[in-house]
Amino acid sequence: MSDNLSSVAFAGSTGNEGAATDTATFGAGCFWCVEAVFQQVEGVLKVTSGYCGGHVKNPTYEQVNTKTTGHAEVAQIIFDPKKISFDELLEIFWQTHDPTTLNRQGNDVGPQYRSAVFYHNAEQKAKAEKYKEELNKSGAFSAPIVTTVEAYKNYSEAENYHQNYYNLNKNSNPYCYYVIKPKLDKFDKVFKDKKRKN
Repeated sequence: MSDNLSSVAFAGSTGNEGAATDTATFGAGCFWCVEAVFQQVEGVLKVTSGYCGGHVKNPTYEQVNTKTTGHAEVAQIIFDPKKISFDELLEIFWQTHDPTTLNRQGNDVGPQYRSAVFYHNAEQKAKAEKYKEELNKSGAFSAPIVTTVEAYKNYSEAENYHQNYYNLNKNSNPYCYYVIKPKLDKFDKVFKDKKRKN
């Protein structure tokens, strides 16, 4: 990814600033990684790992891993729109994973690891499609963005052992050190102004 990403304007209203909270749902590979990144963001109130976009109601992790349910692993993000906008969350989303690899993030391969924005309303859909188009035009990435923009459907929370995974397992699971920590280090470097203060 080049520095051109910063030239794409991520700013403006989500149309929901008057609400106490808003929701964003992103798939960007393993949900442990996505959850860990967005837990660092000022204005994010809660992040929950889950499954979204498939055709099976309340699938298990094992079912999703068969690659037959249509679900993606996602992080559902409850945020305060007075402190951070959907636009800013999109910017973090695109800069903290590789949106150019189809159904893959590193060694995690399969449709459940696809890059996806699951929109909750027409405005989120329009913003995600607009920024995807602008990023492609800008040459921010060396290959076309394959992120899907999908309607939010059939969401369910993942099992308890997947929740808050990095914080609970960073000293015991090598995946946390070798895969998740570099993403957090990048977030710290690129988005230090958006990092949670406490």
